[in-house]
Amino acid sequence: MANANILEQKKQLVNEIAERMKNAAGGVLVDYQGITVVDDTKLRSDLRKAGVEYTVVKNTLTSKACDIIGFEGLKDVLTGMTALATCESDPIAPAKILANFAKDHENFVLKAGFVDGEILDVNGVKDLADTPSKEVLIGRLMGSLQSGLYGLAYGLQAIIDKKESGEETAPAEAVAEEAAPAEAAAE
Repeated sequence: MANANILEQKKQLVNEIAERMKNAAGGVLVDYQGITVVDDTKLRSDLRKAGVEYTVVKNTLTSKACDIIGFEGLKDVLTGMTALATCESDPIAPAKILANFAKDHENFVLKAGFVDGEILDVNGVKDLADTPSKEVLIGRLMGSLQSGLYGLAYGLQAIIDKKESGEETAPAEAVAEEAAPAEAAAE
């Protein structure tokens, strides 16, 4: 029979894994078998720089953690050698870094993932990895907003320049009235 201290330590580990997964914006489970120490060290460095926590986890402990937080859908992939990557601030970072690493290392296999409490299969993790970063998306949005404002400012400046040069702009109604007789004559 297991020692009471060992059981207590395992319960604490399960609770820590569950808390980590629950608080994460996103996470990915991978099979890391067959990668070299040099590759693993570089991967861990890249993950750390992005604020991603990456650890090797026991499948049985992770399975119990999944039961606690309602991630039963992840239990099917908990076989072989498993590592867990989570990030509290960026849901895309773990998927992006690990998917890029997996492209260059055939032994490194993406298993599954989760984002904001939703379970992702391997294809979902790959799709998430292809999503542009938050900074890129914000930049695109700002560019879209600015282009409309630039168009408006350019149009207003053209009207101001026309008025300053002495040309008068015709009201829209006068332009429409002038166009109507021309259209009638064309028929």
